[in-house]
This record gives sequence, C-alpha cells and structure tokens, in this order.
Amino acid sequence: MVWPPVWPLHRPGRRRFARIVLEGPIAGAARRRTLQALEQVARRRCTGLLLRIDSPGGTVGDSQEIHQALRRLRQDGCHIVASYGNISASGGVYVGSAAERVVANPGTITGSIGVILRGNNLEELLRRVGVRFETIKSGPYKDILSPDRPLTGEERSLLQDLIDSSYDQFVAAVAEGRGLTPERVRSFADGRVFSGAQALHLGLVDLLGDEETARLELARLAGVAPDRCRPHTLGQPRRGLLGRLRQELAVTFGMAGQPLWLFRP
Repeated sequence: MVWPPVWPLHRPGRRRFARIVLEGPIAGAARRRTLQALEQVARRRCTGLLLRIDSPGGTVGDSQEIHQALRRLRQDGCHIVASYGNISASGGVYVGSAAERVVANPGTITGSIGVILRGNNLEELLRRVGVRFETIKSGPYKDILSPDRPLTGEERSLLQDLIDSSYDQFVAAVAEGRGLTPERVRSFADGRVFSGAQALHLGLVDLLGDEETARLELARLAGVAPDRCRPHTLGQPRRGLLGRLRQELAVTFGMAGQPLWLFRP
C-alpha cells in the first residue's frame, strides 16, 4: 500500500460547487484573480458556480475575458448563477450576462449599459499658468486626447467609431446572454442605471433575492438537494484597510459619473 494514500481528484458521480467573488473595478488584479479562480473551477470539473458580483464596472477587454471564460465553463456543462450585490453595473452586467441565471436584490444598482471614453481639455488653464507642451509624434493621431488641446473633428470621429464598436459588442453580449433582441437591449442601453426590481422587468435579471436565493437556484439547476449545494469559495480577494478603501472609492467614483465601462489610464 502506498503511503500516504493517493486519493482520486475526481470521484465518480461527485458533485462539486464553487463560489467566486468579483468585487471592485473589473481590471488588473481583479481580472487575474477571477480568471485564475475560473481555471480552478474548470480543472475541478465543478457541477455549478455561484458568481457573486459587486462591481461598478471595468475595462472592455478585462470584462470580455471573464465573460468568455464563463461561456466556456457553461459549454463544458457547469451551471452558473450570478448574484448581484450592492452594485453590478456596466462591465458587471457584461460579465453577469454569461451566467445561466441572474439573481439581484430589489435595490441592487445595475444597468449602465454603455461605453464612455473621457479626456480633459486643460488648454485654457495651462495657458494661464504659462505651461505649454512640445509634442513630437510619429503620426497625426498619436497624441489624441492630449490635455493641452481640444479634439479635432477627425479625432472625434475616430473615437466615436471606437466607442460605437465597443457598444455594439456590449449590446450583442447582453442580448445573447439574456435571450433578448439587440433592438430590445438598445431601447434601454443608454447608460441609465436601474434597481434590481426594474432590471427584472426589463429582462436583465431572472429572480429577486439575496445570495442565498442564488444558491438555491444553483441547486435547482444542478438537480441536487439544497443541503448538497455548498459552494467552496475560490480566489478570495485579500482583505485589509487599503483593499476596503479601494472598494469604497471605486463605488463612490463610479456612482459619481466616472467611467464605468471603458477606462482611460
């Protein structure tokens, strides 16, 4: 007999359930942590995943990468239920649309489907304080959105095309994930936010309830008794004063009208 004994990683017929928490802006560390946790879900061949989202949004590419990873899990037979917390807006909706079912509290802040790119024109201020930029560039658009001058008409057109392309991708993902037509999504995808109760009426949410409601829904989809569905949390974000401060700032600036979907460094 081999000692210590080697136990099989996957016992036949065993049901495994995972839980992942996606908090704060969907970018950088949050993306890496979430994707690593999703890889663990795939390796463990989990039956179901409870995805808790509490985020004001994030960058385009990061949200899309998590969305695609969730889609692959579903294709492999993993049931996914998204649970929206205090806020799941913009990029949070993009990610959540990959779930099989979405649960939100009646007062959850969600929606904000849209794309924004913002720059600052400080030309007048810089002129008053006597500051002038000297720019050497390889092409006419390399300093686009530079703060020392306004946009030209051509630059504005280029950026609008960029925003429109990203917006079309956003609408298509939500429409496919929620079983809606693109026209239906566009009718309310103008950047406005909704409560969870309003989102239910629009078709962005399937059930109203808390995370426990989402867990019970996951058990139902997986065909197991509720007491057999006890998700194990993966990729738990580190807690600390700095982490909590970042979370509060993310929500504060997000609700103050800062970019929720497309950030510009």
